[in-house]
Amino acid sequence: MSYQFTIIVPVFNEKDCLPELFIQLKEYLPKASLSTKILLVDDGSSDGSSELIQQFCLENEHFGCLIFEQNFGKGAALKAAFDHCDTEYLGYLDADLQTYPEDFERLLPFLGEYDLVTGWRKERKDSVVKKISSKVGNGIRIMFTNDQMHDTGCPLKVMKTSYAKKIPMFKGLQRFLPAMILLQNGIITEVEIPHYPRLAGVSKYSFKNRFMGPLLDCFAYVWMKKSYINYKVRSADE
Repeated sequence: MSYQFTIIVPVFNEKDCLPELFIQLKEYLPKASLSTKILLVDDGSSDGSSELIQQFCLENEHFGCLIFEQNFGKGAALKAAFDHCDTEYLGYLDADLQTYPEDFERLLPFLGEYDLVTGWRKERKDSVVKKISSKVGNGIRIMFTNDQMHDTGCPLKVMKTSYAKKIPMFKGLQRFLPAMILLQNGIITEVEIPHYPRLAGVSKYSFKNRFMGPLLDCFAYVWMKKSYINYKVRSADE
């Protein structure tokens, strides 16, 4: 089958969420506006998530997986998936199901005009502490990147694969996807999407890694921006 769109799902210790995740992904596939496949990336889970993923992918068409030998972080999971992607478009979704696969349909219509479309969880279904820490982290990132996105941390995005493959690997990559598309002179936008409360499992984030992590990653981005080389080949004879 020829696919147009790959949904990437990074997973780290989400065993309790996986059964419902699998159901929602399978239900979305026949409704998708583009021919779609799923790539699950297990980031060194220790709770049995990787075994569930491997078994599910063996038994279900349109599903594939990458299994890391240890925990390398979400940025590494996304970069590995970008490198393996062979469709024109890709998107990603977190395994905690606080965003739903069906909401890709809110973003995909904009990919003709834009190179990256990110969701905006305007009405967050999180704790007060999580909302405040995310707002602080987002404000710091905007000061460094000037990407003007309200919710760059939203775990629902779509983009053109050609742009994704040119994003360099660095820690905290997921926080800077819109900014990295801008470095390639790409065009970005955001679209409001619903946000849902976590149904199972435990959040991996705290005020420390929503504030200190993004702050340190911003300095890495500044270095990246200064050193980044963006090129396009006009022609090639081989």
